[in-house]
Amino acid sequence: MQAVRGGLLATVALLTLGFAPAHALPEEAAESNSLHLTVSSGDDHTSSIIGTLLHCDPPRGHSHAAEACKELAAADGDIARIPVKPDVVCSMIYAPVTASASGEWGGRQVEYSRTFSNSCVMDAETGSVFALSDSSEPSD
Repeated sequence: MQAVRGGLLATVALLTLGFAPAHALPEEAAESNSLHLTVSSGDDHTSSIIGTLLHCDPPRGHSHAAEACKELAAADGDIARIPVKPDVVCSMIYAPVTASASGEWGGRQVEYSRTFSNSCVMDAETGSVFALSDSSEPSD
């Protein structure tokens, strides 16, 4: 009789644990803040393409991830809202680059694509988000 009672108690305990409500993750942890970023150069958008996946929870996957994530957070994930760097002077040389991003920020889909006249203009208008290479080559 005691063995049956012990078995019943164990079964009730397992069922209770199995039906206990799961603890919800904090809202920030449930949201994915990550973007697939590409930069292509040339008029046909296929001359040279570089890309990476930027994760912001925690920042990784990008040579300037912490700075890019900070800029995106300040703009609520809207790349077009990143403030233009005021002290940047770019040449007027036409060397087009297209910056594209797709992914999720704050639970919303992000799709961004814009062609800039050169990489200096892109850097001035998008901050660190599309600074995908660590090359020491100067921007246009």
